Amino acid sequence: MPTFDLYAKEPEESVWQVPATGAARFNWEYGVGRDRLLALYQKGKDKQWDGQKRIDWELEVDPYDPLGTPDEAMSLYGTKYWAKLTDKDKGELRLHYASWQFSQFLHGEQGAMICAARIVESVPDLDAKFYSATQTMDEARHAEIYGRFLHEKVGLLYPINDNLQSLLGDTLRDSRWDMPYLGMQVLIEGLALAAFGMIRDTTDKPLPKQILAYVMQDEARHVAFGRMALRDYYRQLTDAELREREEFVIEGCYLMRDRLRGVEVLENFGIPKAEAEACSEQSEFLALFRKLLFSRIVPCVKDIGLWGKRLQQAYVDMGVLELGDSDLDLLMSQDEEIAEKLDAERFAAEERERVAEVQGAIEAGRPLAD
Repeated sequence: MPTFDLYAKEPEESVWQVPATGAARFNWEYGVGRDRLLALYQKGKDKQWDGQKRIDWELEVDPYDPLGTPDEAMSLYGTKYWAKLTDKDKGELRLHYASWQFSQFLHGEQGAMICAARIVESVPDLDAKFYSATQTMDEARHAEIYGRFLHEKVGLLYPINDNLQSLLGDTLRDSRWDMPYLGMQVLIEGLALAAFGMIRDTTDKPLPKQILAYVMQDEARHVAFGRMALRDYYRQLTDAELREREEFVIEGCYLMRDRLRGVEVLENFGIPKAEAEACSEQSEFLALFRKLLFSRIVPCVKDIGLWGKRLQQAYVDMGVLELGDSDLDLLMSQDEEIAEKLDAERFAAEERERVAEVQGAIEAGRPLAD
């Protein structure tokens, strides 16, 4: 079925065209590269996987509770609107929230694929081009998987959120080669990683847990790539150039924070926009959710060398400054371990089932005892 038949609200345009700026850079030095980055490139090659085969698409999903979302997680909870909802209405609301959230993941992954391709084109170093090429394939796989989940298991999509689209547009229109790294690898993917992780760690639904765990295993490498490349480059920039990047980060963080309210969902249920915004802002659960979503961004921004007073003050205003001390390497290693553990558990269970099946066949084929 065409995707446009599944949108809760039809997108304003079927194809979004962003004018490209900046130079394509060729590098004729093929024999030298940074060992850390080449090792990450090798890992990117080794860890390629097929979303059709690694994920168990036979698992059933209840479209009216795709993620096992508790009542408290919905922004209408505790408001005057909540008491008026029937159980059927609440199921519809869960469906729309899950659709909206995974639709933004899907659109963000397409944006990541395009940004990774732009990095291949514009970055001056060949080792970075090599790794970005593997990332482009990763992001294509993620978009494929999220698209399939929404088409086959949820049956509903939402258009790209205005703030996500604005940040993607700003990232792609900038002619400086480091901006796709900063906009995508640090801001958009950092936020997505935190959102993926919170759902992965709380859902009791096996299919979305698989999808998020395996996608996060890839994304851990992508963020590591952005950190390596930008940390090296930003050491060379002037104070004025660093301030320009910090301003971009500040604006991007506010856009990402405001993206997370899901106001479109409530509007779709007939709630006026101003009241929908108020419900989202007053939700205690969403306030905590929004704060935790910066757990990957803030320490990464600090690590790459963007930590001026104005940026720190912005994080104070958002209530997330203390997240700058988070151990990003530990979080990324845990993402790898969770995916590997999930694989081990799944394949061990499948092996036990095969052994039992063979044993049963053997038992069935034995002659009856005298």
